Amino acid sequence: MKATERAAEIISRSSATLALTGAGISAESGIPPFRGQGGLWDRYNPEEYATIDAFLNNPGKVWNMLKEVGEIILKSKPNDAHRALAELEEMGKLRGIVTQNIDGLHQAAGNKTVIEFHGTHKQIICMSCCKRIKLEQLIIQDLPPLCSCGGILKPEVVLFGEPIPYDALRTAFQEASTCKALLVIGTSAVVAPASQIPLIAKQNAATIIEINTESTILTTGISDIFLEGSASQILPQIVNLLKQ
Repeated sequence: MKATERAAEIISRSSATLALTGAGISAESGIPPFRGQGGLWDRYNPEEYATIDAFLNNPGKVWNMLKEVGEIILKSKPNDAHRALAELEEMGKLRGIVTQNIDGLHQAAGNKTVIEFHGTHKQIICMSCCKRIKLEQLIIQDLPPLCSCGGILKPEVVLFGEPIPYDALRTAFQEASTCKALLVIGTSAVVAPASQIPLIAKQNAATIIEINTESTILTTGISDIFLEGSASQILPQIVNLLKQ
């Protein structure tokens, strides 16, 4: 039996399947990863551009990067991998998604249950009055952009030095501890605390199905099935197998 067929069979029999997604699933939508060759950290030192202290000390400087990220996200569209996960949820074969991504593409594809572990760039919040606006409504004339109250605006993303939102952390870990199968898609699983999710699922007897373009620290010791390749090709194959 091929690995994709085994994966489809496991998902078919699972009463509770969860997905953990990372930058790899959105790369095919034109969103560059932060890490690795060609990533944003090649051009923006994360210590200077991605910590909450850097933002508070010099928000205009950090907004140079945030503005670029926002422009990329506004141009991006869900790819076949996003759409396949939405279809799995619609079929009743996927309980939800925990995503490390901040691009909102899972929701754009149609997924209803999405835990945004690192927040979202699609929503902008005022640091003073807490007013929220959508990214597409943001008009940037100067950096940093300011709220009508005069406060500094910030995407609702989790910068280094900020805690993971409590509800997202609690719900993600609870889902990981009760799922029967976990799809790990497009993530190297090295960034804590999201990296704990596959370990929690494994410790609670879930079957781990990893889909990545290359092996990771999960591949040999944690993953039960490793599907090497493009998520936008592999996930639709699994969906088609489940329809047969």
